[in-house]
Amino acid sequence: MEFFSKVGASVEESLGYVGELTTLAGQAAYFTFVAPLRGKPVRFQRAVSQAMEAGVRALPILSLITFFIGLILALQAAYELRRFGAISFVANAVALSMTRELGPLITAVIVIGRSGSAFAAELGTMKVSEEIDALETMAINPVGFLVAPKFVAMLIMLPCLTIWANFMGILGGSLFGVAQADFTFWRYILASLDALFLRDVITGLVKSVMFGATITAVGCLEGLKTTGGAEQVGRSTTRAVVMSIFLVILVDLVFTMLFYFLGEH
Repeated sequence: MEFFSKVGASVEESLGYVGELTTLAGQAAYFTFVAPLRGKPVRFQRAVSQAMEAGVRALPILSLITFFIGLILALQAAYELRRFGAISFVANAVALSMTRELGPLITAVIVIGRSGSAFAAELGTMKVSEEIDALETMAINPVGFLVAPKFVAMLIMLPCLTIWANFMGILGGSLFGVAQADFTFWRYILASLDALFLRDVITGLVKSVMFGATITAVGCLEGLKTTGGAEQVGRSTTRAVVMSIFLVILVDLVFTMLFYFLGEH
């Protein structure tokens, strides 16, 4: 009975956490899309600043990692395809893998490490130093003031970063294609484009939007739940990163299954 009690408590805690995430994401969506129509605009300058931090400054590391991942995918695909005399399909394999799955996922993981952790640390520090309480005392909603600009920035920048990651992954694969598979650069790019359908790109972009909402909700929730001192800020940041990666993988699984069954029908 003790075992079932622990399982029940764990399930209850997990459902409560998902409820808190959904509530926070819903409030952020309200302040993003509905409140501006009622005379409460989003802090546009703050949203632009967050977009610069989460998006533009992530480009160098994202470019490097996705370029190498594209090259690795080409090497691994060629290892098997060569056995069947189908090495010309390397471009197809890299393009489909990057746009459908690895582009959005790698982008999300990098953004979690750079921005999701920063959200938790920033809001956690404000919470323990009672700045959040000060905002509430001044009748300023912390979600609208602090979370909504981050929400807007992530919803815009994650799809943009994903498109760039897809391009860099295909570019990395072209390095192998030109060097070992008798492609010219333009022929490799054209082969990659021919392998893709619009639904492949849209699948990755839809996932990236959901990843952006998930990362923002988890990072901000963990920051707002912080209590105690500096040590708790560190723990909240660590928990935000771990939970974000777990939930991003879970969201990825759900949408991959959804698109798979929709594709069948």
